[in-house]
Amino acid sequence: MANLRRAFVAASIAWAVLLPLAPFAASRPAPARFWYGLAFIVYGAGSFICHQLPARSFHSWSAQWPVCARCTGIYVGAAVAAGVFAADAVPGLSRTVQNVYRARALLAAAALPTVVTLIYEWTTGDRPSNPIRALAGAPPGAAVAFLVVGALRAQGAAGRSA
Repeated sequence: MANLRRAFVAASIAWAVLLPLAPFAASRPAPARFWYGLAFIVYGAGSFICHQLPARSFHSWSAQWPVCARCTGIYVGAAVAAGVFAADAVPGLSRTVQNVYRARALLAAAALPTVVTLIYEWTTGDRPSNPIRALAGAPPGAAVAFLVVGALRAQGAAGRSA
């Protein structure tokens, strides 16, 4: 399980790094096969998980990011949390994950900022800024990473004690 936990952490961090790297790659002058290939893969993956609306996305190097601002917040939040929690610096992580009610409460609390921005948008017709949408997305990403890393740690501990 330790290998799976490390793979999850590495993948979370790699994806968060690739998000701002993709617009850089897409903006490189020709010939830039490596950069275009990288951009193609990252934007393609982003198209499966996000609406990619230009007005709701960050832009760098005159190119749109591969996912919207809220998704960016989710993935950056997950990467930061996965790195912190994987360092075994959080006592009681496995107990929190094993308690279903605590896990549900954590996810519900983490979703509140996103729910607030959605309610605001739907009731006023105004769209929160992209930085606000990204900040609202970070807690759910962090919570899910917290639970995944904790579950993988708990499975590893259970395997060692069996």
